Amino acid sequence: MSAFLHQRPIHNPFSNAYPISPRPSSAFQRPISIFSPTGLIILLSLMVILGVFLPWSGMPQSMFSNSIKASSLSKWRDYTLAEAASFVAKNGTVIVCAVSQPYLPFLNNWLISITRQKHQDKVLVIAEDYATLYKVNEKWPGHAVLVPPAPDSQTAHKFGSQGFFNFTSRRPRHLLQILELGYNVMYNDVDMVWLGDPFRYLEGNHDVYFTDDMAVVKPPNHSHDLPPPGKKGRTYICSCMIFLRPTDGAKLVMKEWIEELQAQPWSKAKKANDQPAFNWALNRTAGQVDLCLLPQTAFPTGGLYFKNQTWVQETKGTHVIIHNNYITGFEKKIKRFRDYGLWLVDDHFLESPLGRL
Repeated sequence: MSAFLHQRPIHNPFSNAYPISPRPSSAFQRPISIFSPTGLIILLSLMVILGVFLPWSGMPQSMFSNSIKASSLSKWRDYTLAEAASFVAKNGTVIVCAVSQPYLPFLNNWLISITRQKHQDKVLVIAEDYATLYKVNEKWPGHAVLVPPAPDSQTAHKFGSQGFFNFTSRRPRHLLQILELGYNVMYNDVDMVWLGDPFRYLEGNHDVYFTDDMAVVKPPNHSHDLPPPGKKGRTYICSCMIFLRPTDGAKLVMKEWIEELQAQPWSKAKKANDQPAFNWALNRTAGQVDLCLLPQTAFPTGGLYFKNQTWVQETKGTHVIIHNNYITGFEKKIKRFRDYGLWLVDDHFLESPLGRL
């Protein structure tokens, strides 16, 4: 018998009610079965509570996560070219490429080759669509910027198209803005691969350094002056590999390039691209600007490197940047890179700051 049953009755001193006898403790110890009506009601009530309120309990975390993502996207959308150049510049130099989403595999391939030369930290990707801007900065924060307005990325990759012209015609404006900020700037197309360090070839204090796009073999000790004009009355310099110092001469070439592009817009008849305008700009400023043609053995055009194996063997060990031009189409370019052991992303993507895309 419980000890409670031997206690005296408890009287309430504030009333004349009958004494209250405590209930036996066994009444409190009786278990409730989940199979009893009361147990089933409690269980059902718990299930309803969990079903209604548990999903809501995750909302604050989800909303917080979405808020962080939106904040990050807004940050990169507002990121300026001046901020980006300041972030990546090393020793006053920025390496620039312009990329839309279809070219991301080529960007990664190019970056692997630059990383092997230990120059990747000064790379700035000028994204030509927001998908590229967010993807690169997600993987490699601060190394991509978009200069609005973004062109139509769906038409920017077909050579000879108006989209391609619109895409490439933005290039001199980007380069001029970086020069105005006071930086040296190297521009590369991303269908290139570095086999060596190009900076050791940038000797002297010339305003503009460039490469010849002609496949005709030059003598090893060829002149570094601007070549003579060709059949069309202008030179055939490549606009895909340029180094500029922040001088008045380099800025003048960029301004002339911009003016030439405005004077010769794309049309279905002409299907222009940016390179002829760059050559006209060089030709018309040659007497005012200090120009330097880089050695052909170190910077061969694709029309020479991929089509003249005798020359390649004779100059083996001297090649620095290989340009996969004189061919159009993503798949064709990738195949040719693979055939020559220059498509690095399949086996060496971990060497890229972007990793696997």
